[in-house]
Amino acid sequence: MENNRSSISRRHFLGTTALAATAVTILPSKVMAGFGYKAPSDKLNIAGIGVGGMGFNNLCNMSTENIVALCDVDWKYADRNAFRKWPNPPKYQDYREMFDKRKDIDAVMIATPDHSHALPALMAMKAGYHVYLQKPLTHSVFESRILTETALRYGVATQMGNQGNSGEGIRKTCEWIWSGAIGEVTSVDAWTNRPIWPQGLERPTEKRRVPNTLNWDLFIGPAKFRPYHEVYTPWNWRGWWDFGTGALGDMACHILDPVFKALMLQYPTAVEGSSTSINNESAPNAEKVIYWFPRRDNLQRVGMPEVKVTWYDGGMLPERPEELHEGEQMGDWNGGVIFHGSKGKIMCGCYGANPTLLPTSRMSDFKEPEKIIRRIPDAETNGHEQDWIRAAKENKNNRVEASSNFSYAGPLNEMVVMGVLAVRLQDLRKRLLWDGKNMQFINIGGDENIRMVTSNKFEVVNGDPKFDTKYDTIPALEAAEEWIRHTYRNGWEQI
Repeated sequence: MENNRSSISRRHFLGTTALAATAVTILPSKVMAGFGYKAPSDKLNIAGIGVGGMGFNNLCNMSTENIVALCDVDWKYADRNAFRKWPNPPKYQDYREMFDKRKDIDAVMIATPDHSHALPALMAMKAGYHVYLQKPLTHSVFESRILTETALRYGVATQMGNQGNSGEGIRKTCEWIWSGAIGEVTSVDAWTNRPIWPQGLERPTEKRRVPNTLNWDLFIGPAKFRPYHEVYTPWNWRGWWDFGTGALGDMACHILDPVFKALMLQYPTAVEGSSTSINNESAPNAEKVIYWFPRRDNLQRVGMPEVKVTWYDGGMLPERPEELHEGEQMGDWNGGVIFHGSKGKIMCGCYGANPTLLPTSRMSDFKEPEKIIRRIPDAETNGHEQDWIRAAKENKNNRVEASSNFSYAGPLNEMVVMGVLAVRLQDLRKRLLWDGKNMQFINIGGDENIRMVTSNKFEVVNGDPKFDTKYDTIPALEAAEEWIRHTYRNGWEQI
């Protein structure tokens, strides 16, 4: 029966059924063209989950296809753009209901808060849907590992929303380093100007009425329940540990992407974090994270020795390279990367943009090596999304995977959110040793504790400063295990 159905053309189906129904259901590709393949001329049926913010931009870049369903917990926020641009598709607040009711979905775009990435992506892949998932891929290390394995098991096309991964800059950086242009890279500096949203916050105590257009329980999702407050959503969720991953989680999937790819990194062996004042609710205003990676297999033209990667955010910057002239910008306004090699340096901006040798005068007679990485058409506009759409239409047995498919993006994201753990565990005051294969720190003892700020008040009374800082002491190993693999709220499928 499946083969018989696959022989029916979409045009014939729509033409013969339009007379029989006022609303036409567009059959998914797994019915129309057989599992794992859809003719390039056919359109994917895409459902959007989290469509009020970045998800709207992603869907616009996918508008070559059929947008068949929209889901968002905040219908007022979504009505600013997505609901107005696509008024006809059915709308949902709960993606579980959407998956249950809609049988015409080929692929899913997910752009929810970080803590709600993994579950809809997992459900979608198990149902055979292709998945485009915004960065960071997941909120935890364990979730990243599960999504990576699930994508392989079900053979779906996947893509993380770190759009710079499809760009020309990251490809040039890789080809230059692989050709030996700066020799062996032993250290890397990376930075961002984020956060540009509030962080270092304490949980509000005021009570607020939940807007009637927002399903607050669904926004909380698998996280621990807390009362509604407008400080959490929309958008501000990035700075809260339960919902987001701070500046590191937000931007490292962009900025560390060329580092991870060009140096062929996998699991770090150690990590250490430090920051401005940190509490148990919200990410700090500025942080520094150092990763140590082991030696990798040498390439034909260059070795891959042990390398130290240092991350800065919140306005902190690495030491300015002496090769930069006065007035020359380090990276760009959003951040950047500097690769320190045995024969020179490469600098690029955020998203891997505009790589250059240092000093920049070296570029005048630099002969670029052969282009060996596949280029993405229209990478600076809609190419990242369209590359995923192309992959989704190809047969899974000989598909050219999208540039940031989960086999690549999963390990990248594990590195990123493991750095978040280092910041939260910094009170241990030591370099944390990491067993990447088993996803665990191997030098945290069962008797070690960390002290977390729970409240930090300051006022001036009669001209004198008055400090009132309260702390909570928690078992470090227990905290690390929970942050590596979250315990979900009752009623939500545990990953």
